Amino acid sequence: MKYLKLMRNNQNYFEDFITRITYHTNSIEGSTLSYAETYAIIFNDNSFQVKAQPREIYEAINHKYALNYLLEKMVKKEKLEANDLITINELINKNIKDTKGYRKVNVMIHGSQDIPPDANEIPNKMLYFIDNYNHAPIDSKEDLLCKIARFHIEFEHIHPFEDGNGRTGRLLINYELLKNGLPPIVIPTEKRGIYFDYIATYNEEQLKQMFTELLEFEMKRIEKFKDMKF
Repeated sequence: MKYLKLMRNNQNYFEDFITRITYHTNSIEGSTLSYAETYAIIFNDNSFQVKAQPREIYEAINHKYALNYLLEKMVKKEKLEANDLITINELINKNIKDTKGYRKVNVMIHGSQDIPPDANEIPNKMLYFIDNYNHAPIDSKEDLLCKIARFHIEFEHIHPFEDGNGRTGRLLINYELLKNGLPPIVIPTEKRGIYFDYIATYNEEQLKQMFTELLEFEMKRIEKFKDMKF
């Protein structure tokens, strides 16, 4: 897990990645925080004045803690369990909304024709999801990216939580990448529309291609940080 080691040992890259992924994943969900405001909030930079709603401030802080939870889990080399996803979602929504456990209400996804499963179906669907996720065969990088795209689409269509499903699902993408020795990725807010379209249409192939391109971008970016001094 060399890229996990890089994130833990290279503070410059760690701050860069945490800021980028937090800014973009929250922007995808409608946050109006700027990149600079996001950095100031999550790294306590008091030299920059932040003018934002409390919810957006919590969203930035919470995402950092949720990502740290997954990074610590990888260090311990623990298998992903259903309770981990619940914990991640609770961290994402801390001080914003009480989302303990799976959703207990039926929901609609704005902008989508898809109707998620009824709330009473969620526990069984997630049981199968986690079991299949943990036992999916991976023989190559291509297999891994196919798995990540397939399970990301499935997770978002199950929509197991009342809020924070997108952020939880995107953290799961990076958990799988880092666990398998690949760099993490950031889905930029500029690709929001096409990213949502791939999920809505179950387009695993195009989503996998997006992940491939983002991996290549991240690898090039990482090279710039290896000998960087501040």
